[in-house]
Amino acid sequence: MSFDRRLQKILDLSQTLRKNKDKIVDLAVRDLHFTVKDSANEVNLAVDRLPMFELVKDSLKERRPLGGLGSRVSLVLSYNGSAWLNTAITSIYAVGNKVTVKFSSKAPHVMAFTESMYEPIFGGDVSFYKGDGKRFLEESLRSPEVSAVVFFGFDGNIRPYQPIFEKTGKKLVFEGPGQDPFIVFQDADLGLALEDLMTSKFAYAGQTCTAPKRIFIHQSIYEEFLARFAERVKHLVVGDPADAKTDVSAVASDLAVRRLRSQLKDALHKGAEILTGGSIEGNLIWPTVIKNCTDDMLGMKEEVFGPVAFTSSFLTDEEVIARARNHKYGLRAAVHGGKQAQEAAAALRGEPYCHPVPDYTFGRFGTVSCNEPRSTSWKGAFIVKAVGGYGYSGWIWEKSEGRFQIKQGPKLLSLETSVAA
Repeated sequence: MSFDRRLQKILDLSQTLRKNKDKIVDLAVRDLHFTVKDSANEVNLAVDRLPMFELVKDSLKERRPLGGLGSRVSLVLSYNGSAWLNTAITSIYAVGNKVTVKFSSKAPHVMAFTESMYEPIFGGDVSFYKGDGKRFLEESLRSPEVSAVVFFGFDGNIRPYQPIFEKTGKKLVFEGPGQDPFIVFQDADLGLALEDLMTSKFAYAGQTCTAPKRIFIHQSIYEEFLARFAERVKHLVVGDPADAKTDVSAVASDLAVRRLRSQLKDALHKGAEILTGGSIEGNLIWPTVIKNCTDDMLGMKEEVFGPVAFTSSFLTDEEVIARARNHKYGLRAAVHGGKQAQEAAAALRGEPYCHPVPDYTFGRFGTVSCNEPRSTSWKGAFIVKAVGGYGYSGWIWEKSEGRFQIKQGPKLLSLETSVAA
């Protein structure tokens, strides 16, 4: 099948998503407790993003599947999404791969409806696996038809499989957690920084890998910024995800809730102060702002997957750069301010595209934005913009010239699951 025919199918999918927007939103609310606002926005982004494949037609049309004609890629998806997942599926399909998709068990109705939309368009070229995730991974590693596994999830779940990937020679493209620093210097546009923080932190009740997690504010503006931030957080509407007015709904993962309980308890025990929020009712976590956090607190060390903002002050650019870099996750960083902010952004930014590394590389970030909202820095992600991180946020395992290697940095799934003709 030519690239043009595959592209037309992707464009047909975009229109199908548009026509079925209300149904997709309803199922995301039902399965994942995402709000109507977030779910509708996600469908809109997917509808707008899929036609961007036309922009990269020249770079993709001559590429061939990594494993040759008829080969397949196994795709394991995380629960924190419904419509955006289509960009991952179609990125792999666009270069001629067959794709087998494993949705999270938390989203059975989203998966079933997605399958019903795909079958008339893609037929057997895109299939959906309904079994256990561990079994799916093991079957993929054994199957001669599968050339690569693309895995969205937790790094601790996939790292033990490295010896098996080395032995089988199959490629792994991993996209994982983030504990992203959000840095505000004293000369920042506070209105812009606050708006960016509010939007990116509390969308999906904080359940995104690229949400700000470690929030560093210059000491000279710390009190003012936190007062304005906490006041805005107090006005977020919390409750029923099906209510169009709701801003923050329940967290879908019981594990994430347990971790957040521990993180809050640990922060208070070590001297932090809750400015607003702090209540947990079942899986409903009230939007929370925590003051005076230190880097030894669990909420600064572990991924925070919920609507809780751990904040800390800093005095010098050298200090905040060192603190931002001192972490096992390196997905995305956001910086606001003038010359110091630009220099900090440059110090944190990794290479523009993934590259071989001798070992996992910590202290660099795959995406670094400076004075721009997440919606801008993430525009066209997976299709025209390479995304991915360093450290344990993301990597590639592959064999090159007979030798196993690790690559890190931003990547395009289309390029990493194909070869030049």
